[in-house]
Amino acid sequence: MTHSTTTESWPQRFGESMMGSMGMPLALLTRGEGCYVWDGDGKRYLDFLAGIAVNSLGHAHPVFVDAVSRQAATLAHVSNYFATPSQLELAERLKRITGAGESGRVYFANSGTEASEAAFKLARLNVSGGSRHRIISLINSFHGRTMGALALTGKPAMRAAFEPVPGGVEHIHATIEALEAAVDGSVAALFLEPIQGEAGVIDLPEGFLQRARELTEQHGVLLIVDEIQTGAGRTGEWFAYQHAGITPDAITIAKGMGGGFPIGALVTFGRASELFQRGQHGSTFGGNPLATAVSSAVLAEIEDAGLVENAAVRGREITELIRGFNSPLVSEVRGRGLLLGVGLSEPVAEAVAAAAIAEGLIVNAPNDSSIRIAPPLIVGDAEIALFGELFARALATVAAAAR
Repeated sequence: MTHSTTTESWPQRFGESMMGSMGMPLALLTRGEGCYVWDGDGKRYLDFLAGIAVNSLGHAHPVFVDAVSRQAATLAHVSNYFATPSQLELAERLKRITGAGESGRVYFANSGTEASEAAFKLARLNVSGGSRHRIISLINSFHGRTMGALALTGKPAMRAAFEPVPGGVEHIHATIEALEAAVDGSVAALFLEPIQGEAGVIDLPEGFLQRARELTEQHGVLLIVDEIQTGAGRTGEWFAYQHAGITPDAITIAKGMGGGFPIGALVTFGRASELFQRGQHGSTFGGNPLATAVSSAVLAEIEDAGLVENAAVRGREITELIRGFNSPLVSEVRGRGLLLGVGLSEPVAEAVAAAAIAEGLIVNAPNDSSIRIAPPLIVGDAEIALFGELFARALATVAAAAR
């Protein structure tokens, strides 16, 4: 049976076939190119969300398409009983760009939440004779939706329906005072996002990461940094922890490293690389040749095309553009590079995001008073100028309705 892709038919089909764990989608998207996508009725949208910080090279980028096509025609899957050239190449690339060096090790997963699960297991291995039984995470953090990742996530409403989640995790406020009170020799690991994306793109306090590194080193605690949303060049550095000048014990990566192809990774540094032993973790699909070949090609293009630097420059331009609107709704712009949060003076973020969609602009509202902006790393002058027009109109529409 042939189905129409127009807006008249797809919502009913979605409701009849898809699980009710997510709300009704905003549109039926049928194709994309560069920083733009089109829906089933042919309407074009400027994509300033990039699949939630995933589509680093935008849509249908020739490097991405070529990598998928070449590897799919060569070798797609072999299981973890075998190694492949693309797997080894990507692991070596990640060790280089993270600074993990010779002692670094890489575990490949299929998503960010799987990388978080691997990191949770890593933390449980840092027991030091059984004396370490606590894991510290931050209030309002987000590390994924599977049970271990959910236990790490500092959003009680997300956990409530699934309690009891794995135990031993405590959530503290993102303050240096709370950090100093919590971290001692009974802690196995400290998990944190350098910028809390799902909380509305919230920066950690000045000096927080540096103090976290000092305390964790002092007490033998693993410092595990969640770079799932911030990594792969998005914040104007390869990884956001590099901005703070620290070296963690492990990081989790996903989203932008695959440019749209599902892949995640746990990268360990130094002594943390010795914790996992044979048989303690694994994945049938993790590190498959297709995913690793695509990720390696995406990261190579980010590097060769100077897209890390582009993220830094374009992020500053977008920040100044938004501040220049002088909209009564805009109270602040947070974040770095091309992961930005627009703080709103009123709890109207859903209305702003809806007005943006109506204008042909994709952004999103992670909470009532924040708009998240995360365009592809390839974004340029034309896209930023158009964003300015569309976002300003969306803000004006909502501001006028609120009068």
